[in-house]
Amino acid sequence: MNKILYITSEAYPLIKTGGLADVSGSLPRALQLLKQDVRLLLPYYPQVQQQAGKVKLIDEQEHYGHQVRVLETRLPGSRVTVWLVDCPAAFDRPGNPYVDTDGNPWSDNAFRFALFSQVAVQLALGKGHPAWQPDVVHCNDWQSALIPALLSQHEQRPGSVFTIHNLAYQGLFNYQAFIDLGLPDTLWGMNGLEFHKQLSFIKGGLIYADRINTVSPGYAIEIQQPEFGYGLDGLLKHRQDRVSGIINGIETKIWNPGTDPYLEHNYNYRTLAHKSQNKTSLQAELGLPVDADVPMLGMISRLVEQKGVDVILDSLSTLLQWPLQIVILGSGDKTYESQLTQWAEQHPDKLKVIIGYDEALSHRIEAAADIYLMPSKFEPCGLNQLYSLHYGTIPVVRNVGGLADTIVNATQETLADNTANGFYVKDNTPQALLETLEKALTIYHKKDESWHRLQHTAMQHDYSWKTSAEKYIQLYQQAMLDKSRGQSS
Repeated sequence: MNKILYITSEAYPLIKTGGLADVSGSLPRALQLLKQDVRLLLPYYPQVQQQAGKVKLIDEQEHYGHQVRVLETRLPGSRVTVWLVDCPAAFDRPGNPYVDTDGNPWSDNAFRFALFSQVAVQLALGKGHPAWQPDVVHCNDWQSALIPALLSQHEQRPGSVFTIHNLAYQGLFNYQAFIDLGLPDTLWGMNGLEFHKQLSFIKGGLIYADRINTVSPGYAIEIQQPEFGYGLDGLLKHRQDRVSGIINGIETKIWNPGTDPYLEHNYNYRTLAHKSQNKTSLQAELGLPVDADVPMLGMISRLVEQKGVDVILDSLSTLLQWPLQIVILGSGDKTYESQLTQWAEQHPDKLKVIIGYDEALSHRIEAAADIYLMPSKFEPCGLNQLYSLHYGTIPVVRNVGGLADTIVNATQETLADNTANGFYVKDNTPQALLETLEKALTIYHKKDESWHRLQHTAMQHDYSWKTSAEKYIQLYQQAMLDKSRGQSS
């Protein structure tokens, strides 16, 4: 049994802004089921206060002149122990954990997540909670990337794993932030936390963690190339013997069309005929013309350039002339939100756009749609294509990162041998997207067994977290071995 301190800035169902929350809410559960001793650490945001229920005080610390409490509770619906970092000055504020109401990063994010990291380090060293010290800490994204750097200053530290969920978000701040945070001088420099004279939180994980991993094997390779490396590809290539990729799983108790409580009509691969009833229910709910035969395209996403929203917008003038319906749920870039909303107002019988996030509605869209739109420019892993596969909703994706690792493009050969489960968009252009959708819709409209075979292939794959969790356990053991050998980059 390994003792694991899993450190994250969000975890479903306590707090969610994106896929990191889904992973952080599921992987610790899966690890515990595999007899690992796991503690989940995250900030005590207002949303967490509402969801966490009863908490108890287990530790008190002081950092940057602020009193910090560490509270203990359970992850709802599980036996996973959760530790919450309670510092009102850092985390007790409304809205998004990372950005203000205008979508700009909170001005004190460096302080907030440095404080979070300092608390984590004390717990990782067994100083905050002496009865339990982890064998390994698992940090996720820039918000906890300082932790491996800070732990490197201590001999009796645990092993460390750092997971990159999206390299585009790096936690960059000016040099004054480094000074204000009182970080050790030995951590500055190009071989430390400096990135073009700025403080880079993410470099703390990339340089000092014993093992680095991403959320798909494909993305692990891509980030070592200039196109996807965001200026860090040279560093990652230097540490390539420590870089690996593990595909995310999905929480099949939550995402299961056969038992999903958000659906009016449950179904599985043996009762696929019931899937179309979810389409007509959603059409009625959203005020679209009710027609079980019209193909529905669904998309649940952050509305940002990474997700190919610009390509979708440039395709709409053609796409909305076709006999289909499109349902989009998401938020993000205000320009994209506005443009999509305008298109929807002009074509109310074809396009429905819901700005924001609605967990229940996201499940209903996955069940109702025939095709899932995911033409991402890059995609570290992606979860929605996995949800879609499980719901028999065929993904149309770019062949990048985790999308290429999980989707088998429909060709004559793959359709014939029943390995196809989706369609590739070959280029980041409206023409390529339209060509791929035309191919998918042609098969859909044939009304023969080809589409049903795609759905059956998609739905019968094992998407659970068990296999991924077993790989993480191996990764933890490698990190602990590296640490015990005293190996560095």
